[in-house]
Amino acid sequence: MARVVIGLAADQVERGLQVVVAGPPELAKPVRDAGASPVFWKAGRNPGPGALGETRRLARVLAAERPDIVHLHSSKAGLAGRLALRGRLPTIFQPHSWSFEALRGPLRGAATLWERTAPRWTDALICVSQDERERGESVGIHARFHVVPNGVDLAVFPEATSAERPEARARLGLADGPLAVCVARLSRQKGQDVLVRAWPGVRSRVPEARLVLVGDGPAAKELRDRAGAGIDFAGARDDVRDWLAAADVVVAPSRWEGMSIALLEAMACGRSVVATEAPGMREALGTGTGGVVAVEDESALADAVVARLADPALAAAEGAAARTRVELHHDLATAQERIAAVYSEVLATASR
Repeated sequence: MARVVIGLAADQVERGLQVVVAGPPELAKPVRDAGASPVFWKAGRNPGPGALGETRRLARVLAAERPDIVHLHSSKAGLAGRLALRGRLPTIFQPHSWSFEALRGPLRGAATLWERTAPRWTDALICVSQDERERGESVGIHARFHVVPNGVDLAVFPEATSAERPEARARLGLADGPLAVCVARLSRQKGQDVLVRAWPGVRSRVPEARLVLVGDGPAAKELRDRAGAGIDFAGARDDVRDWLAAADVVVAPSRWEGMSIALLEAMACGRSVVATEAPGMREALGTGTGGVVAVEDESALADAVVARLADPALAAAEGAAARTRVELHHDLATAQERIAAVYSEVLATASR
């Protein structure tokens, strides 16, 4: 999400907007590099008793900055921002996957009720996939919806040729052999635990196959403890394209999504993708670009990975189709242009 926000800020600065990004301190440098102004907003990722303090802190930021329009990214910002503003300023909310998807028990019901209530303080609600919109509508969320699919910078993620695969592996210190890569935050949402459980089923049929999990997160220790033969951990990296270029297949085993940026980056690099039926996955992939399996179906996940590791020609054809699909439907410039149009509509409505 940080890449989405920073890319959007850079685009808006180029359009002549004065942009302030409120968020954690690690965003300060990239926000400045984008030409925007960073402001520290202390907030946690998960819901809890600290939400009231987070709301008050964000209210102080908004009072100091006096923006003309507020764009809230993620469920936490959507909660604090809409409670702080309550419709007093033009407000856009972009969940990047619904809050209730991550919760269970009473908290799930409370989050769903909140998402049904908060659109009264929301001038536009941007979903990154039609799946995400339909998921919201299915639980009773009625809002001024706009669907703007995520995009990827095609210049930053050019198509990786087959000749680049050994070059990328050499840079990363990887040996030859069948390789699957998963790029994501190590968390329950991203489903790496399902992939780890599925991997023995892959190795039983492709004995030399290796899996690399690229990323870090709260599930890192649990995943390392569970990982068996043929699984490596790369940690947090800033050379994601090299890992995608090195892969024979990229795996996205998420439990829920809005529309995965990592999926789109893999497609842009021309890599076959095996993904789950999480929201936005099939919508992004279309047909002929990889495999889609049920969420948490480790057997089907293993089968789909094996099919591509065992058939490099299939994986190559799917990767080429994936690149074409991203060029047609998920160019970052197009996504940013559509969000600019939402801003214009919201501001015009507010002025009336």
